[in-house]
Amino acid sequence: KEELRELHEEPTDPQAQQEIINSIEEVYFSNDSFDIVKYELERLPPVLNLQELEEYRDKLKQQQAAVSKKVADLILEKQPAYVQELERVTSLQSGLQLAAVICTNGRRHLNIAKEGFTQTSLGLLANQRKRQLLIGLLKSLRTIKTLQRTDVRLSEMLEEEDYPGAIQLCLECQKAASTFKHYSCISELNSKLQDTLEQIEEQLDVALSKICKNFDVSHYTKVQQAYRLLGKTQTAMDQLHMHFTQAIHNTVFQVVLGYVELCAGNTDTKFQKLQYKDLCTHITSDSYIPCLADLCKALWEVMLSYYRTMQWHENHDQDEEAAVSSASDGSNVIGTEENSFDRSYVKKKLEHGLSRIWQDVQLKVKTYLLGTDLSSFKYDDFIFVLDVTSRLMQVGEEFCGSKSEVLQESIRRQSVNYFKTYHRTRLEELRMFLENETWELCPVKSSFSILQLHEFKFMEQSRSPSVSPSKQPASAASTTVTLFEQYCNGGNPFEIQADSKDDETEDVLASNGYESDEQEKSAYQEYDSDSDVPEELKRDYVDEQTGDAPVKSISRETLRSRKKSDYNLNKVNAPILTNTTLNVIRLVGKYMQMMNILKPIAFDVIHFMSQLFDYYLYAVYTFFGRND
Repeated sequence: KEELRELHEEPTDPQAQQEIINSIEEVYFSNDSFDIVKYELERLPPVLNLQELEEYRDKLKQQQAAVSKKVADLILEKQPAYVQELERVTSLQSGLQLAAVICTNGRRHLNIAKEGFTQTSLGLLANQRKRQLLIGLLKSLRTIKTLQRTDVRLSEMLEEEDYPGAIQLCLECQKAASTFKHYSCISELNSKLQDTLEQIEEQLDVALSKICKNFDVSHYTKVQQAYRLLGKTQTAMDQLHMHFTQAIHNTVFQVVLGYVELCAGNTDTKFQKLQYKDLCTHITSDSYIPCLADLCKALWEVMLSYYRTMQWHENHDQDEEAAVSSASDGSNVIGTEENSFDRSYVKKKLEHGLSRIWQDVQLKVKTYLLGTDLSSFKYDDFIFVLDVTSRLMQVGEEFCGSKSEVLQESIRRQSVNYFKTYHRTRLEELRMFLENETWELCPVKSSFSILQLHEFKFMEQSRSPSVSPSKQPASAASTTVTLFEQYCNGGNPFEIQADSKDDETEDVLASNGYESDEQEKSAYQEYDSDSDVPEELKRDYVDEQTGDAPVKSISRETLRSRKKSDYNLNKVNAPILTNTTLNVIRLVGKYMQMMNILKPIAFDVIHFMSQLFDYYLYAVYTFFGRND
């Protein structure tokens, strides 16, 4: 009673009540499991004071009273809403009872309707439905029977290399099989068709690899159509470049291996296990040049196939663009964009592949060139090697605009090595010529020119830096047609090199008149001989050398003018040559030929050529000029 009285005596000021509530500690609002008694007992001080305890108890009572009053106020405040919600619940209960009655009536009426229909009517409907299902099943079975027979037709089409038709048929069968995939037999057939499609792709990849060595337009068209049906145009281009790289490696390896085994003369298979670089070191000197020619022929076939592949795509793209522009009605914009993207990808891939293919070719030929020491080769053989390499560099420039730095460097190294040995040998030969030279006139025709010598024939050929400087057909020298255009439909530029190696064996001695022109020879002998000169004229000539004046005799100059006028009646302006002079001229021609082919070492060659001439001139001075 006392507590209730105190509760009623508490102030009713809302603000005061709110302050009391706010003064309650936060821990009382934490959770329901909070133990208030334990909390308050633990807070008691060690020494208890009754007055303080009572004051604290009164404070807690005030807080409790304030909370109780606040709760009571809130309950009173929400009372109308509670009543209203209770009415809604009551109304909902009545609605549910009505719904239960309606459902019961509906079920009763449905039972009446079910009993009203006869079993015969429903049986007719069921039989009709069953008939329709069986008709559909019969159609499906006929389709399945056709699908089961397609593998025979697919095999026939693959044997005929009709890859687009085989893929089209396989895709149609897969589409039909997906329609009937709910049949257990079709799941197995679908798996078989997928295996067949993978088999077609493998055969297609093999067919694509054949393009690398022998490009065939109709064959490549079929392959591209097949890849387009598969939606793998870009993949085909990636595979094609891989096949070209592999074709270059396999081609050069097989060519070199064939010559190595041929020269080895046994059936030992150890060479097949060697790396290409090691295999090149087993090439003999006799087989080096034919092997190089065959190597270049084989690589030319690969590059020609790549060139014709690019041509095919250029022509195909032009035809497609023309077809798109003529039928541009906006009906298939997405497909057109995809085709345009594929064409752009293929074009970039092919252009990028040009330098890659040529780089592979350069590296393979470089390895072959540096695999053998050429310093012991004959001059004509070495020039032939340079000529073939020069033609190959021309091919590279026309192929992708490359300056063939790799080939130039390798041939430069071989040339410097060869030329030092060659020059040393030629100087030794020249020394022997000079020691045995009788300094007699070598009879040649008055029409003699250094261009008639075999060593200067290269000066009559085309002098374009990018064109091989020797042994070219006249048609190639007089036109600007590229090698790829010239040999696109057949032939090989390196076959001309091999066939024409020995086609210029002109006998210089015959052209110089030793056998054919006795009159010219006698004219030289007459001009050179002193046998018909009177003794006094000879003495007069000797007196002239001592500085004495001639005495009552025809002068030496008069005799010379007579002799010269007599000789000119027969031959005019015939050059004065000796065997050593001809030999030096021939060497100069060979050095010039090497300078023309090997621009990088031209300075070294002309330096060596000047040594030749200095040696010859010094010998002439030593024999005829030093005493004076």
